Amino acid sequence: MVVAAVGVALVVGIVWVLGPGARWVLEHVDGVAIGGPSGLVGKELAAALDAVRGRVLAVATGLAALVAVYYTARNADTARRTFQLGERGHVTDRYGKAVEQLGSAQAPVRLGGLHALEQLAQDNPDPALRQTVVDVICAYLRMPYTPPPGSAGSAEPAVPRAAIAGVSAPAPSRDAHEERQVRLTAQRILTAHLRYQDPPARRWWRPRRADPNDRHWPDIRLDLTGATLLDFQLTDCRVSTADFGGAAFSGDAAFDHATFTGDAAFDHATFSGDAAFDHATFTGDAAFDHATFTGDAAFDHATFTGQAGFGEATFTGQAGFSEATFSSHAGFDKATFSSLAWFDHATFSSQAGFGGATFSSAAGFDKATFSGAAAFDKATFFGTAGFGEAAFSGAARFHKAAFSSQAGFGEATFSCAAGFDEATFSGAAAFDKATFSGHARFDKATFSSRAWFGKAAFSGAARFDKATFSSLAWFGWATFTGTAGFDDATFSGPAKFDEATFSGAARFGWATFSDHAGFGEATGLERAELGHVRVAPAAAGVVRVWPPCWREEPGVDGWQTLRLVEPASAVGAPLGGHAVNLAAIIAALAAPDSGKEGGAAEPGAAGEAGG
Repeated sequence: MVVAAVGVALVVGIVWVLGPGARWVLEHVDGVAIGGPSGLVGKELAAALDAVRGRVLAVATGLAALVAVYYTARNADTARRTFQLGERGHVTDRYGKAVEQLGSAQAPVRLGGLHALEQLAQDNPDPALRQTVVDVICAYLRMPYTPPPGSAGSAEPAVPRAAIAGVSAPAPSRDAHEERQVRLTAQRILTAHLRYQDPPARRWWRPRRADPNDRHWPDIRLDLTGATLLDFQLTDCRVSTADFGGAAFSGDAAFDHATFTGDAAFDHATFSGDAAFDHATFTGDAAFDHATFTGDAAFDHATFTGQAGFGEATFTGQAGFSEATFSSHAGFDKATFSSLAWFDHATFSSQAGFGGATFSSAAGFDKATFSGAAAFDKATFFGTAGFGEAAFSGAARFHKAAFSSQAGFGEATFSCAAGFDEATFSGAAAFDKATFSGHARFDKATFSSRAWFGKAAFSGAARFDKATFSSLAWFGWATFTGTAGFDDATFSGPAKFDEATFSGAARFGWATFSDHAGFGEATGLERAELGHVRVAPAAAGVVRVWPPCWREEPGVDGWQTLRLVEPASAVGAPLGGHAVNLAAIIAALAAPDSGKEGGAAEPGAAGEAGG
């Protein structure tokens, strides 16, 4: 009403000015005198009036144009809305027909429905519509399905999940081979529109290239919980959140170079073939807890920005995590590795949990970096365990860990506390040239084979209290800056501390030496605690070289004991009841072993266990 009233008033005003009002405008607005000796008369007056009317006509024309533009815009908006409503109805109609086709008993009809949905989403770049289409395809793949007999990776039916968007469960009469082709097509549609390629760098001298991602649907969420997936591939794809919890991957699964910008869930998933996740990027949390990998699992060079969970996962084939990067907590607690497990050069920036994990074959952590706490408590290594040159910046815990074969920690670096208390080493244990900057605890550890600590450096307290060495214990050239505790330790095999350096307190109270003992040129033992040390009677060929300040004396039950003496009085003193020339003893220790294990091993033998 207001617009109409204003329009009527403008029209009346314009008509009045074009008529008698022109004289009034000329006289009262423009201030021009009319008539009289100094005013306008005749032709001059007529020309002035025509000029006023011309200006009014120009203004009227402009207003008319504005009104025309306004109504044209309104009509265009109305037409656009009408078109959108019609288009939306058309899209809804196409969507409904396509979904209806997916419920058909005929495989070609179902294939047509899938392609119709794909084309609908490609033609309409509405993120909501594309997500809806993906949801429908995922819902179809979640329907129960058993691969035909003889197909690769035949599996049990997946866990049923309620259908959405009108997709019905497959009819029992559907041919399994035909349904396989329909499902493979559904998977290919997802792969084709999730694949992403980083655009090439622009150069001013290069012509503009076509967008390599014109078919990519960004920010898509996948819900394939409990789905049965056949030779599934998401290589080079980029998705938002992805839920594959409880999914059954029949055949090989390829996720190499894939990028998950949100959380990715694979908990309780089953991979019947090989699973490739090498170079994959997980920006959110990645959950593989309780997952089962029947074939090889490759996570080499993978990047985990969020938490990575592999708790109680089962790796039947080889598990590769070489050069993988874990920025947050990495949990492999109670995981089972039946074949080779490679973590060499892997980077753990936060906590790494392998507590209770089982490694049935070789486990390689060589040159791995642990910036946070590394927990291997109660882990079991049946094959060779390699931690050579590994770097532990946080606490390293191997409490009650069991090493059935060789354990190699040669040149490993422990910047904080290292705990191997009650650990069991059934094979050779190599810690040669290892560096312990914090406390090192080997209390009650059991070394059934050779233990190499040659040239190891202990800056903090080193505790081997109640440790058991059944074979050669080599600490030659080792450096103990803090307290060195061997209280109640048992050396059943040769104990070699030649040229070792003890800068702090050295405690050997209640220690037992049953075989060769070498402390030649060891320093810092003048104030060592030797209370109740037990030394077995020397058998034929057994040679013992004690520091000059220690003397062997008769003990109880026919055993010998040790006590501190002044260095001068120890030279040439009897050892085990026999007068022994020190030069002869040193020469005997330097000679090749007479056949007894570990009799006079060379320091270089540490490489045998550290390989």
